[in-house]
Amino acid sequence: MNSDISANHSHWKLNFDDHNIAWLHLDMADSTVNLLSGAVLEELRSVLDELENYSPQGVVILSDKQAGFIFGADIKEFLELDDITQSQPFLDRGHEIMDKLAAMTCPTVSMVKGMCLGGGMELSLACDYIVATDDASTRLGLPEIKLGIHPGYGGTARSIQRCGPLPAMDIMLSGRAIPARTAKKIGLIDDCVPERQLQPAAISYVLEAPKRKRPPFVQRLLNNRLLRPLVATQMRKQVARKARPEHYPAPYNLIDLWQKYADDPKRMLKEEAISVATLATTETAHNLVRVFFLQEQLKSQGKQVEFKPSHVHVIGGGIMGGDIASWCAIQGYRVTVEDQDPGRLAQTMKRAQAAFKKKYKRDRRAIIATGDRLIPDIKGHGVRRADIIIEAIFENADVKRELYQSIEPRMKADAILATNTSSIRLEDLSSSLHTPGRLVGLHFFNPVAKMPLVEIIRGNETDEDVVQKALAFGRSIAKLPLPVKSSPGFLVNRILMPYLLEAVTMVGEGVPPEVVDKAATDFGMPMGPIELADTVGLDICKSVAEILSEALDMPLPDKLSVMADANKLGKKSGQGFYQYRNGKAVKNKDAPYADVQTVQDRLVMRLLNESTACLRENIVASDDLVDAGVIFGTGFAPFRGGPIHYIRDAGTQKLAERMDELKQAYGDRFKSDTAWAGL
Repeated sequence: MNSDISANHSHWKLNFDDHNIAWLHLDMADSTVNLLSGAVLEELRSVLDELENYSPQGVVILSDKQAGFIFGADIKEFLELDDITQSQPFLDRGHEIMDKLAAMTCPTVSMVKGMCLGGGMELSLACDYIVATDDASTRLGLPEIKLGIHPGYGGTARSIQRCGPLPAMDIMLSGRAIPARTAKKIGLIDDCVPERQLQPAAISYVLEAPKRKRPPFVQRLLNNRLLRPLVATQMRKQVARKARPEHYPAPYNLIDLWQKYADDPKRMLKEEAISVATLATTETAHNLVRVFFLQEQLKSQGKQVEFKPSHVHVIGGGIMGGDIASWCAIQGYRVTVEDQDPGRLAQTMKRAQAAFKKKYKRDRRAIIATGDRLIPDIKGHGVRRADIIIEAIFENADVKRELYQSIEPRMKADAILATNTSSIRLEDLSSSLHTPGRLVGLHFFNPVAKMPLVEIIRGNETDEDVVQKALAFGRSIAKLPLPVKSSPGFLVNRILMPYLLEAVTMVGEGVPPEVVDKAATDFGMPMGPIELADTVGLDICKSVAEILSEALDMPLPDKLSVMADANKLGKKSGQGFYQYRNGKAVKNKDAPYADVQTVQDRLVMRLLNESTACLRENIVASDDLVDAGVIFGTGFAPFRGGPIHYIRDAGTQKLAERMDELKQAYGDRFKSDTAWAGL
């Protein structure tokens, strides 16, 4: 290729090869990744104007970053969009630039290696052709729905034109990133090749300019004006199972766009910009952007040290221990899992195989390779080889201390001992160790494969280096590590338990469990507290509640003890507060109750009050980390931005007055924590 002819650009570099193909390189200045910031887009406009003077044979867009192609728009810029007078010009500018790229008279190719998301995917869709590498690091998607908006740079109409409404809407409504092979299969991209063939493939598409394949006939048929309302109704029903329109309007706006304008792409592009400009200024979008940055904050934990253990040993082959072991194997670690009961260990391995098949689908090589990394270990030989040992036995401090005494002499001198305790203070466990500084909490949430958070518990004696290694390990197994001070219940269970106990108390008072659960889901919780308690197991809820009750003066409702003692343990026994058929709760959806708002207030205010107490006690280092822990550990309504943020947003004084009313009606458990005054 000849020398650069655009040295005046900060982010884009343009040069030509012997075929007169223009190679347009994106290398965003002062950034480790490429983002479509305002400055990057404006410079792209300038480069495209410049290209008109050269009449190239074609244009290939590529990334010079090692980290990937383009990760999307610069999300920080969305936080500056306070009203439609700011957001509409912002969206219109992006549309103008994408339209300019789409209107080029020569063939244009997006050459994708690595992550191609959001605005990066929309830029690619504005090109004539998209070619991508077939390795695992390359994934493509339109995840804007997770930020409370939908694609806004032409991605709605162009993705549907490429692969048809069902695949395109599925990608946009789910927000998931898909592998390049899947993208090729559904027609989102034109080719998927090994990296060594990527550049030749891009050149070939420019020189040959083949006619692009149309979506399959059935997909084209679904775009028909008469069929769209029927299909759109089904889409809304599916979305409604996970997201209410009043909480998350973006997916419903997207479906409306397709239903109304799918046969008029130009109008659809125009209406897309108007829709996103409106959505971008909503509280939901601002709060979901906040949640995105909270997630990034957790991802940054543990970067101070490098810790990649060569061997992980898990003690406890029950559901929790087994699932932790299989998850670590999926993340590439060699894992031994120990349990003295051969039958339970056999069940652990059987469940792990099911998890591997679910993860890798028909990829037999991956299933076999992951299975080879997980080794049953009845006698605990893995203790001697492990760099980190994760104890996941039942919640009994005496039994845990006895276990630690037996394994410490066999552990490597620098091995970490991590406990998955959900509620016991580390100081109550470390006394049995000769080296108490090696003990750290590594509290996973059930189900391990779905819950993103892991609490990293720091005891009074835990070495700082051990804490940092535990945080790094959490990151390495694709979890969000949250550093938490050792305290009864830590952060998540400490905040969740009063909420659950208030729910059980109300059921004991005669409030139908269906009403309690609906009050919670109406607020935005993913699952009601009664069904959640049944799912966790009422015996486990009772055990954790007893520990917290003793430490925090949190009385146990009689109803919980009665249910647990009667062996009505919830979903796992087939009977709890609900009966279960085929794993699903049988509910009376018409259960009558008058004062639903008070039910919701009692639930939510207990949770909010305990959140402020944790903030006052410095259980975590900041209010942001309280919000992050409760959102990613309990599913607290993400569109509300977290409990501390919600208190400030809803009005501290207003909520404090409501707390006082509840205290007068229901007692001192609704006494406002002193931290309210400082919010």
